[in-house]
Amino acid sequence: MAEKILKKSGLDGFLKSLGESYKVFGPMAEGREIKFGPIEGGILLDFQNSRMSPKDFFFPQSERMFEFVTGSSSEEANILKSCLTEPEPRLVYGIRPCDAKAFAVLDKIFTNDQYTDVYWTTKREAVVLVGLGCNSPCPTCFCTSVGCGPFHEEGLDVLVYDLGENLLLKSLTEKGGQILEKAEGLEEADEEALETAAGLKDRAESAITSVVETDKIEEREVMELFEAPHWEMVQERCLNCGVCTFVCPTCHCFDIQDEVAGQVGDRIRNWDTCMSWLFTVHGSGHNPRPDKTSRVRQRFMHKFKYIPMKRDGDIGCVGCGRCIVSCPVNIDVRDVVRDMNL
Repeated sequence: MAEKILKKSGLDGFLKSLGESYKVFGPMAEGREIKFGPIEGGILLDFQNSRMSPKDFFFPQSERMFEFVTGSSSEEANILKSCLTEPEPRLVYGIRPCDAKAFAVLDKIFTNDQYTDVYWTTKREAVVLVGLGCNSPCPTCFCTSVGCGPFHEEGLDVLVYDLGENLLLKSLTEKGGQILEKAEGLEEADEEALETAAGLKDRAESAITSVVETDKIEEREVMELFEAPHWEMVQERCLNCGVCTFVCPTCHCFDIQDEVAGQVGDRIRNWDTCMSWLFTVHGSGHNPRPDKTSRVRQRFMHKFKYIPMKRDGDIGCVGCGRCIVSCPVNIDVRDVVRDMNL
């Protein structure tokens, strides 16, 4: 593990030098929104979290998986051919620790002892993640309650501390170490810089005042939680619009559709949402989640009960607060989880 100092004025040069080996992405302003895009004219140095999760680097909103042709006259008719290609090496600067933690959660879902999603893993392995710690967490953040934090390291290759005029870069993986080893303009971090970074971490964690306990959820029986009366109160306000699932960094529901033009077709994977009644409709017409109550309950039970049961206790939420900000009827995940934890 290496800890280096980079003058903030030298950041653009540092990232441009990495462009020789990687396609470099970073946070950009688009109107009032923050999004991640290719670095062209510099990046934002002072920003809060992006509205949308950057999970689409590995899990695009629409992804072409296979191609095929139809028609009995062709020898290759109706044979699926993979569209999987070798992704170009990419480096993403400025990922927040909560989003990197979300990638680590999704790693266990897309790659486990039962299944490996090659569309996820090939992109994941080709990306270097340089995280930027949160000196000033948003008021809706509750990351410290769900196994994360403003300077959490899991899922990152390098973690950056903004010390003011300087940046402290801390390598966390072999890939991260190689980048700092080759980069020019970096100096060894001295004891004062390390102490300043530790102070930033402590102050940022102390600034998160939202405390959401989840310890009793683990102890409660599944059916006890499933039949709890508070779900009716939540569904009365919910519109089932699905915005919470689309901004969430750990939501991963998808649908697969065939799109055909003439005799040429593509099999495409698209983001979907458990908030939609259509998501669980069977071919027979039966729907196991026919009403808002069952759909709302599924979203929260999945994140805070089902995923921890199957993925070594990892909660399917990283406390980024995006769903709180985006919900049009002000449903607050923190309140729902407190009811689950009674």
